[in-house]
Amino acid sequence: MTYEIRTYGCQMNVHDSERLAGLLEDAGYVRAPEGADGDADVVVFNTCAVRENADNRLYGNLGHLAPKKAKRPGMQIAVGGCLAQKDRDTIVKKAPWVDVVFGTHNIGKLPVLLERARIQEEAQVEIAESLEAFPSTLPTRRESAYAAWVSISVGCNNTCTFCIVPALRGKEKDRRPGDILAEVEALVAEGVSEITLLGQNVNAYGSDIGDREAFSKLLRACGAIDGLERVRFTSPHPRDFTDDVIAAMAETPNVMPQLHMPLQSGSDTVLKAMRRSYRQERYLGIIEKVRAAIPHAAITTDIIVGFPGETEEDFEQTLHVVREARFAQAFTFQYSKRPGTPAAEMDGQIPKKTVQERYERLVALQEEISWDENKKQVGRTLELMVAEGEGRKDGATHRLSGRAPDNRLVHFTKPEQEVRPGDVVTVEVTYAAPHHLLAEGPVLDVRRTRAGDAWEKRNTEAAKPKGVLLGLPKIGAPAPQPVAAGGGCGCD
Repeated sequence: MTYEIRTYGCQMNVHDSERLAGLLEDAGYVRAPEGADGDADVVVFNTCAVRENADNRLYGNLGHLAPKKAKRPGMQIAVGGCLAQKDRDTIVKKAPWVDVVFGTHNIGKLPVLLERARIQEEAQVEIAESLEAFPSTLPTRRESAYAAWVSISVGCNNTCTFCIVPALRGKEKDRRPGDILAEVEALVAEGVSEITLLGQNVNAYGSDIGDREAFSKLLRACGAIDGLERVRFTSPHPRDFTDDVIAAMAETPNVMPQLHMPLQSGSDTVLKAMRRSYRQERYLGIIEKVRAAIPHAAITTDIIVGFPGETEEDFEQTLHVVREARFAQAFTFQYSKRPGTPAAEMDGQIPKKTVQERYERLVALQEEISWDENKKQVGRTLELMVAEGEGRKDGATHRLSGRAPDNRLVHFTKPEQEVRPGDVVTVEVTYAAPHHLLAEGPVLDVRRTRAGDAWEKRNTEAAKPKGVLLGLPKIGAPAPQPVAAGGGCGCD
């Protein structure tokens, strides 16, 4: 049977979807072809609850699938993720054709719930209130052969008034450092050369195990893993960003000169209302220290416009921080109410027209700064890790695309020599746009890598025809069957 997974939201959800795919394939399902658009035997929605229209988007997509399911006996629909954790029974009431609803804490139950729904012929709703098993213990179907997410913690101990995630993901739970490093080493052995350490509040790592310097120690330990070329992490919190982390970033060669540091607002008044435990001076102090230690670091951020009570003066403070910090890129959002968060009930909700006008001013300023900062890259020689699917126009322009050490996207002239995703090329930047760079001259060097080998192996195997192979019978006792992956009978 075939499956399709539709993922919404943050990197945590993207990584969870890799786990869901691994679970389904472990249970015998195969991935539906690209563009299946609901024509799979099982369609899974991995939902997000952060944005205001998340509910409408989900129910619209479920409504689109209802007639397909009616015409296809045996088809199943499952809904998981943060919105499922929040809405629970509401989903089945609004969309009774849904077969399974599961939460953020029990994604490992999906195959069992699908089977139970099939046998009992009724919807299965199972929401765990706490984490049943750390996601990294589950099977995984990695989307990339050369780069991988590695989850180091789940949950969040913060109480930001605009965010519903802690209520849905639970309190922070850290993995043991040895388990993390073992996973990284196993990935490198498979050909992965870039990892991104992932956590809801990644640099708070250690709070659950009582070690305030655990995150910087983890970065340094990753630096000692042979064959691991690039280490990134997302997303940190300014409250927990300490000098030992900056030192580890600067002193560990494979930790990339890139930092995503959410700002949310530049106004101390708004930050207090958001329950963000830092202020403008503290934030800019971190940026200054990072730039002093890592001069070529590219710093990106998240900003919310129009938080309840935000005045024009408050908004001007945000613009001030943007001018001072000179972010390489900013992910900007218009504030949207989320039921169940304190901010949704606050006085001073900002009119949509005002929010839109401020948002446009912020985007225009950041666009100008991004372009200026990218222009400083022109003439630099950069090593790029060749990426897959990042250049939408590469086919038409006869280019390839890759990521610089600081994670800037660079489109480069396709060389005569074969280059695979995961390989490394050296180029000279010739042109800058606000959101990408161009290297229009010849490629200066191509380095074939184990990561490129891994990509080639995966795609070669994927291209092989699937079917039943008929061999000659052998004399004697049959060969022993391989041991099941879990080591048990599947009933435990």
